[in-house]
Amino acid sequence: MADTDEKPLDPVAEMILSTLSRLEEGELMSPENLAKAVAEFKRKPKDGPQLWRRYFNATKQQAIFLARQGKVEIIRKGEVADPNDLKGLWKVRIAK
Repeated sequence: MADTDEKPLDPVAEMILSTLSRLEEGELMSPENLAKAVAEFKRKPKDGPQLWRRYFNATKQQAIFLARQGKVEIIRKGEVADPNDLKGLWKVRIAK
């Protein structure tokens, strides 16, 4: 078994990375808008317009997980924030 074996990413984390990779460099996205993108990907015909709320907590948790891994940056008040000490409003971007 190789030491480089990594667990596959959570589908929500994969969607976050996919969504952020389509943004312009330096462009930010809120956890709410990321949750809406995940919801649209998973939407079924009978799902209502508030489906994104079901994915909001998972999206926030996965964004923090990805920030801890260094794959994304969490921005608060214009600066990179510590993912272990988040408060208030924040946005996410692909790590530089």
